[in-house]
Amino acid sequence: MFGKILYISDTEAHVAIPSDGAISTNLMNMHVIFEDDKKKILGEVEDISDQIIKIRFLGEFSNGHFASGVIRKPSFNSNIRLINDEEIGILLGQNDASSFVIGESPLYDGKTVYVDINDLFSSHMAIFGNSGSGKSCGVARILQNIFANPNLLPFRSNFFIFDAYGEYHNALQTVNQINPNLHFKFYTTNINQTDGEVLSIPLWLMDVDDMALLLRADKHSQLTIIERMLKLVNIFASKSDIAIRYQNHLIAKAIMTILYTNQTSSSKRNDVFRIIATCSTNEFNLEAPVQGIGYTRKFRECFTIDTQGNFPESNLMTEYITSFIDESLDTYEPTEVEYYTLEDLERALEFTLISEGLLNNEETYADAITLKVRLHSLTISENSRYLRYPNYITMEDYIASLVALNGRKAQIINFNLEDVDDWFAKVVVKLYSKMLFNFSKSLKQRASIPFHIFVEEAHRYVQNDGDVELIGYNIFERIAKEGRKYGIIINLISQRPVEISETVISQCANFLIFKLNHPRDVEYIKKMLPNISAEIVEKQKTLQPGTCMAFGKAFKVPTIVRMQMPNPEPSSSSCDVVASWKVS
Repeated sequence: MFGKILYISDTEAHVAIPSDGAISTNLMNMHVIFEDDKKKILGEVEDISDQIIKIRFLGEFSNGHFASGVIRKPSFNSNIRLINDEEIGILLGQNDASSFVIGESPLYDGKTVYVDINDLFSSHMAIFGNSGSGKSCGVARILQNIFANPNLLPFRSNFFIFDAYGEYHNALQTVNQINPNLHFKFYTTNINQTDGEVLSIPLWLMDVDDMALLLRADKHSQLTIIERMLKLVNIFASKSDIAIRYQNHLIAKAIMTILYTNQTSSSKRNDVFRIIATCSTNEFNLEAPVQGIGYTRKFRECFTIDTQGNFPESNLMTEYITSFIDESLDTYEPTEVEYYTLEDLERALEFTLISEGLLNNEETYADAITLKVRLHSLTISENSRYLRYPNYITMEDYIASLVALNGRKAQIINFNLEDVDDWFAKVVVKLYSKMLFNFSKSLKQRASIPFHIFVEEAHRYVQNDGDVELIGYNIFERIAKEGRKYGIIINLISQRPVEISETVISQCANFLIFKLNHPRDVEYIKKMLPNISAEIVEKQKTLQPGTCMAFGKAFKVPTIVRMQMPNPEPSSSSCDVVASWKVS
């Protein structure tokens, strides 16, 4: 079948076609062995001409094991043969307690392809392919196979799926039929959907960075405003005596700032009344009684202007206002996180707007007004329903609640995001990813609770955003670089890898590439994965639906894998136009 070795380089060998020209099998993409007394080198047939077979070196077999990469090249006298069944078994993986079935090999008569669970799921993974190439079915099949694995019951697993179209619900909801100890939990953004919980995120679990993303902040000055707002909302939400004192203190200081300006009395009065209109308390409002010596005035009456353009009651007014000022409150910091609502945030932001340093700074004040408009728009929007958690809960208890289902442990937590717009869905995915990341980092035993995050339509969410410039990091990039050691693994599913953050893709250790034709995406993969040959990238263009090119840490060599259709299937099939056109 093989003739003489004509040429050997660092990466490939050229082998002559036999003199009789007979090739007994279709050799294209098949694996061959260069064998002599000292070594067995694995190669792959990558090109056949009328005279020469080009074979690329992949690695070396030694003592029943395979190592990728070739240091020692075959000699010109090596015997060349097709790979045998034992060697194919080594390449395609072994069926043992640490592996599971991922699919079958179309090159080798449908032999089963196994992958080591740790090799695949302890590192980040990318799953790319055109629409209709089989990505969603492939992901569903992988998860179904994991949970149907007779060698392992993944009871303590945590798979968080952020599902842009609600595709995986149908494929994974019956996981308890495989084993009654396994459970699927479903969160939805569709308030009319009855078989899941409506998405609900506690506001008080968000820090300055989270709130900046939620309010679409775009200036560093706005971070200071948000930080002040979060401090005030925690103070005010305590409903304690200090909360009322703090509010009165802020109002009083703001009014005194106005009274000490060089404005006319009418302008001062208008500014004071504007503050009281938005920030008032039971003790400090326009109708509040101001006690003089032998008489009482309403607070608004203290701002009557005489014929000289002055406030006749300025002394009484000043005494009343300064009675609320307590300089010790300026250094007060809340010690506990409190329950609060979007409306509470709006009130805290109103008080932030009258805080010292904002009223007299036009640019900063304008930045604060922008946040005010966005916060109010959010509060009255349909998206606000997802930010109204009913009761106080800690971060640890909230994360525990995500994986709890009627007192049982849920292994798959599916978030259906199809009923919210893209910007809000992106914020939701970032918020949850950051929560899980921070929780994982806080564990005393590192990586003791693994979390696997699957992001469907990842090109919508895992982008080269301005987060790094604004808050100093992008959470997906942080997870990509640091998450593996804490047991938080990200899995990208996308039809447009070119739109995904380069940093995140560069940290992926495993790739499943389904058919992908767009030239920019193909070139992008070549650029981002310099260790993968152009032949591998080109190979995926001819793949059938449901078949992928798999390579990376979990695969001995780049392997074409045909996956079985999941059962049940995800809701990702194409529209049946013929059936829909028929007259019933």
